[in-house]
Amino acid sequence: MTFADEVKNAVTARAALLVIGVLALQLLFIASYVGALHRPDPTDVPFGVVAPQQVSGQLVTRLGDLPGGPLDPRPVTDTAEARRQIENRDIDGALIVSPTGAKDTVLVASGGGTVLATSLVRIVTEVEAGRQRTVRAVDVAPASPDDFDGLSSFYLVVGWCVGGYLCASILAISAGTKPANRQRAMIRTGVMALYSIAGGIGGAVIIGPILGALPGSVWGLAGLGALVVFAVGMITLALEALTGIVGIGLAVLLIVIAGNPSAGGAFPLPMLPDFWRAIGPALPPGAGTWVARSIAYFHGNAVTGPLLVLSAWAVAGTALTLLLSMRHRKPDGAREAAAGGGSGVT
Repeated sequence: MTFADEVKNAVTARAALLVIGVLALQLLFIASYVGALHRPDPTDVPFGVVAPQQVSGQLVTRLGDLPGGPLDPRPVTDTAEARRQIENRDIDGALIVSPTGAKDTVLVASGGGTVLATSLVRIVTEVEAGRQRTVRAVDVAPASPDDFDGLSSFYLVVGWCVGGYLCASILAISAGTKPANRQRAMIRTGVMALYSIAGGIGGAVIIGPILGALPGSVWGLAGLGALVVFAVGMITLALEALTGIVGIGLAVLLIVIAGNPSAGGAFPLPMLPDFWRAIGPALPPGAGTWVARSIAYFHGNAVTGPLLVLSAWAVAGTALTLLLSMRHRKPDGAREAAAGGGSGVT
């Protein structure tokens, strides 16, 4: 047998396609992460302005016309309302203009991302210097001293997502990517649910009581973790039931390549390019990171939308997994035996 024949026997068309698919995922990983994170610039950051009536409109216009459009300013009635909107995550910061002196205040929330808070202080300081005024920064929702750059919530959610698709992948590898029947699909769903509860509680305990990296309700974070793990795991099982082993790659594409860089973790959403800013809130890593930060630093505010996103992924994954298992087909082993011509070759 010639070397060419050996290559033909060793490298099947299916194997070649899988290798090409892995290469594509690798290149997409590089393009997505570098594209999203190589130049973080704040754009259209929701920003409040509390100022005397005679200067409010002019100041809002000036902030809105800054080169590159870093701010999306809007007038706010008073300081208390500005604080309330920041805590509700309606705006990311606010400028409070003193009606008597030349020293103003910029309100920020480093719990939502210290990089963004620092950028807002810098931008406002430069604008105020041009008006011969100074600025002091007040952190309305400060990040924990043990939460460097506000990244702990993001890494917590990444860990939950990794656990979700790895558990689903192990279930597929150990017993076939497509469940043989509805009962098998229900068993996998049950295993995924139990794993999700354990993963949610474990992650919350590690990041809270053990490491002290995040404040906030441990049980709130545990519930979030269970939902994140289950949503990612079930959508992975559904993709595997639909496409076989390719579903694992599709889950990586969805969660790791598209979801992680757009999650607002390393850089909050207003600092990401338009494409990643648009898709981030609709994917599990972005929705999970938003809720984790809200639980830790914003009294659990503004979580309804992201929780609905996670719930939608969980419901869609579960429904697809169960529906696809109801299709009449032979189990994986029977198909392989049939392919071997009944000779017992597996």
